[in-house]
Amino acid sequence: MVQDALSAERNPAMTVADKTSSIRITGFKMWWINPVVYIRIDTNHGVSGWGEIKAIDPRVGMALMTSLFELLKDENPTRIEHLWQKLYRAHRDIRGGPFMVHVIAGIDIALWDLAGKLWGVPVYSLLGGPVRDRIRVYHTNKALKVPPHGIYEHAGSPADIQRMVKAIADAREKVGQDGVVMFDAHCAVPPATLMQLAGALKPYDLLFIEEPAVPGNIEVFKRLKAAINIPLAAGERDRTIWGFIPYLQERCLDILQPDCCHTGGISQMRKIAALAETYMTPLAPHCTASSLGISASIHAIAATALFLIHEFYPTNFGFNPRGIATIDWQVDKEGYVALPQGPGLGVDMVEKILDEEAKKPQTYKWPGAKLKDGSIADY
Repeated sequence: MVQDALSAERNPAMTVADKTSSIRITGFKMWWINPVVYIRIDTNHGVSGWGEIKAIDPRVGMALMTSLFELLKDENPTRIEHLWQKLYRAHRDIRGGPFMVHVIAGIDIALWDLAGKLWGVPVYSLLGGPVRDRIRVYHTNKALKVPPHGIYEHAGSPADIQRMVKAIADAREKVGQDGVVMFDAHCAVPPATLMQLAGALKPYDLLFIEEPAVPGNIEVFKRLKAAINIPLAAGERDRTIWGFIPYLQERCLDILQPDCCHTGGISQMRKIAALAETYMTPLAPHCTASSLGISASIHAIAATALFLIHEFYPTNFGFNPRGIATIDWQVDKEGYVALPQGPGLGVDMVEKILDEEAKKPQTYKWPGAKLKDGSIADY
C-alpha cells in the first residue's frame, strides 16, 4: 500500500537497514604524506571512511593496500569483522607481520569510521557506548614520560645511570607528588642496566617502565619482572591478540600498550582489551599517530573498562601535518581530553590540503642505530 511505503520511507531504521544491506565498497584513494599513508574507502551510497597506515615503509604500505583491495571490492563495508578475517587469513604463508597488520589496521579504522557515519553515531556508540566521559593523556603538566636519553652499550656505566635518574627526578619535580612520571626504556637500555637503574628509582614512584626489552623472547620479560619492583608496560611492537596473550599468561607485564594503528585497528584493540580485562591488566595505549589515528584509539578506549592513561601528541606535526584534519583537541587542566563528537571517528579530513601535501616530494629513509664500536643497536 502507498501508506505503508510512505511509512517505511520516513522510518530511519528502515532507511539504515536498506543501506546496510545494499551498500558496497566501490573504490579507495591514498595520500602519502610522510610518514603516513591516508586512505579513504568509498561506497556506492556516497559514504566514505578514513584510515591511516603508519610505522611501515609507506611505499610498501601503498602497494599492499592496492593488493588487499582486491579482497574488499564489492563487499559490504559494515561486515567489519568478516572483512578483517578475510584480509588476515587470505594467504596462509603471509598472515600477520607488521606490514600486513598495519595495512589492515588502516582499513579497519576506515571501516569503523564508515559504519559510524552510516548510522550517524560516534564509533564508541557502536562498541557498546562510552564507559567514561573523558580520557586521561600524557604528555601534560601533570603527566610526563622520560625517554632513555641515549642508545646504551650492553652494560651501563655509573654516568648512564646518573643521567637517567636525573631526568626522572626532574620530571617528578615538574609534575609534583600528585602527577605521574613514566620511563620509556625504548628497548635501548640493556636488561642488566635496567635492573641497576630500577634500584635507584624508588623515590620517584614511577607509574611504569615502558618497553623494558625487545619483543620476541618472553623469558627476558619474565627475568626483568622478577628483578624489578616497578610496574612494567609494553606492546607497541606487538600485534593482534596472538602477540599479547603470552605477556598475560606469563604474568610479566602489568600494563599493555597496544597501538591501534599497529595491532590491527579498532577491532583488535577491543579484543586485546577483553583479554587484558580477564587478567585485571589495564591498557595504556601507545599512539604516535595523526588526529585520525588518535581518534580511532580514543574511540576504542572510550568503550574499554580497564584503562590507565593514553599517549597523546596532538601538536606533533611530524605525525600530523598542519591543517589536514579539523578536529580540535583540548587538554583540560587536569590532563584529560573530551571524547570525539560527531558520526564515525569525528574527524573531518581536508582533502584540498591532503592533495597539496601529497604533491610534495615524499621520502623514506630506513631508521636504525649503532653502538660506539659500529655494531647494530636496538633503539
